[in-house]
Amino acid sequence: MKRRGLNRREFGKILGAAGVGGALQPASVAAQDDAALAPVAALTFFTGAEAAFVEAAIDHLIPSDELGPGAREAGVAIFIDRQLSGTFGTASKWYMQGPWGESVPEQGYQLPLAPRELYRLCISAINEHCRSEYGDRFDRVSHDRQRGVLESMDDGTLPLPGAPVAEFFSMLHQNTIEGFFADPIYGGNRDKVGWRLVGFPGVGAAYFRHFKNYNEPYLVEPVGIEDIVNRRAELDEHGHVAHVPLSPKRKG
Repeated sequence: MKRRGLNRREFGKILGAAGVGGALQPASVAAQDDAALAPVAALTFFTGAEAAFVEAAIDHLIPSDELGPGAREAGVAIFIDRQLSGTFGTASKWYMQGPWGESVPEQGYQLPLAPRELYRLCISAINEHCRSEYGDRFDRVSHDRQRGVLESMDDGTLPLPGAPVAEFFSMLHQNTIEGFFADPIYGGNRDKVGWRLVGFPGVGAAYFRHFKNYNEPYLVEPVGIEDIVNRRAELDEHGHVAHVPLSPKRKG
């Protein structure tokens, strides 16, 4: 895929240099649909089949490898599910009054669909395409066929009139990155695997004691919002996190 031309180590370096993306607020938990197909945590928006699609897709975008768990294991599907239940999913803070016409990439997202509508429409259309072409929905076809479908989505050649799959792929790709690196309180980045990958120490950090330690990696256990709220992390006299050095087993 065009956006996946980097290996995981290069991907981590780029995201580390760019900074860890923030996340939107989580939503309240609603009834779970099709539980047998769903991730471990309760779903708030996706049906089980939709969650299975997302888990299969994000497993291609950030796969597990020798550097650690990927997006599926990090709970990114749950992160996306919660975002689609909140203000991001409903586009409640976006201007959505049109006009709707031709646009250029520099204008950003220009569809009359809220993100949750885009996800639902395109997942359904892609699953129907896979049933027609391969005999089953996306998450149940072979890994190579899944990758081929994602590549066609990315370059806009998947033949699905009425379903803006290129825009959907772009949003799914962005949301996957956000979920992998957001604070774990929002459902993704389970066990802080994204932060560990790029060496991000988490929230509330103060580095003034380390300014003169040139060319020395800052190897500490990352701290999230819940660690502070639940007092699992100690604060110094200035209210900054007193980071704990990374344990030997975590350094590799």
